[in-house]
Amino acid sequence: MVPLYYIISAVLIGWHKLFELCGLDPEGGLSWTLSIIGLTLVIRAALIPLFVKQIKSSRNMQLIQPKVRELQKKYGHDRQRLAEETMKLYKDAGTNPFASCLPILLQMPIFFALFRLLDQAAKHNKAHGFLTTDLAKNFGESKVFGEIPLADSFWGARTWGTEPNGLVMMVSLVLVLAMTATTFFTQRQLMAKNMPADALTGPYAQQQKMLLYILPVAFGLGGVAFPIGVLLYWTTSNLWTMGQQFYVIRNNPAPGTPAAKAKQERDKAKAARHPEKYAAYEPAAEGDEVSEATTNRPAQRQQPKRQTRAQRKSGKPGTGSNPSKGGSK
Repeated sequence: MVPLYYIISAVLIGWHKLFELCGLDPEGGLSWTLSIIGLTLVIRAALIPLFVKQIKSSRNMQLIQPKVRELQKKYGHDRQRLAEETMKLYKDAGTNPFASCLPILLQMPIFFALFRLLDQAAKHNKAHGFLTTDLAKNFGESKVFGEIPLADSFWGARTWGTEPNGLVMMVSLVLVLAMTATTFFTQRQLMAKNMPADALTGPYAQQQKMLLYILPVAFGLGGVAFPIGVLLYWTTSNLWTMGQQFYVIRNNPAPGTPAAKAKQERDKAKAARHPEKYAAYEPAAEGDEVSEATTNRPAQRQQPKRQTRAQRKSGKPGTGSNPSKGGSK
């Protein structure tokens, strides 16, 4: 965790110094709150290449599901052969079933490092990385609007406090619900808009549907113990994911999905509104290529008709290609 402490503290302190230069109180909770949000944006921007890889992997996984089901029917009696053929299919498609988990797996250590950094700064004023003892004390004791400690949690305000802090509990509950809702709608957006109909059946689809409900519930139950500062980080990260995913699905949808049909309609409407900028949008109809090829095909060279000797001498054109029917009168 030590390298992560240095990375997180460096980014956090950098944002904090920036907001201090902008005139915010360096000991106030608002400057530290905005610093946590800035930390989230930096981390998510660094994870963009992995997110693109995740989207591509998820798309490929969806598109090859019919082939996976064919393999299951063919080699269902031989599990070893089924596993070998499935992995070969993944390799040929250039996808990995574990690639879709990379962004969240890489964020978990950062999540726990921020949790420990904030928790120990509040309880013991403990320095981590570039966060000195004085900064750790400042960070751990900071309060948003002078009332809401960033290091407090719903569980701590209700169970361990001398008196239940209703304001802290309310803010924590709102952030837990926001974290849970954004987790759910991010996964729901992917399944509803960017998955073809035939990918919504089978074992892989069932796993995705289970995760759709299990992950938000798990985050919701665990969120009551997270400090407000950590809830801010995770909620901001979810909002970034949802917006980034919306942009990718809208502009580069998987073929045969509702998002692809919606993009086709938008392109058609855009071409109709601005014909001077866009080529006329006409979906190719069946037989268009054949008729065009037929239209542009060069005319067949017409063979000259055979003539009798008398016709050739007189210079008159022949009336047919059969010499027995020609001749002079």
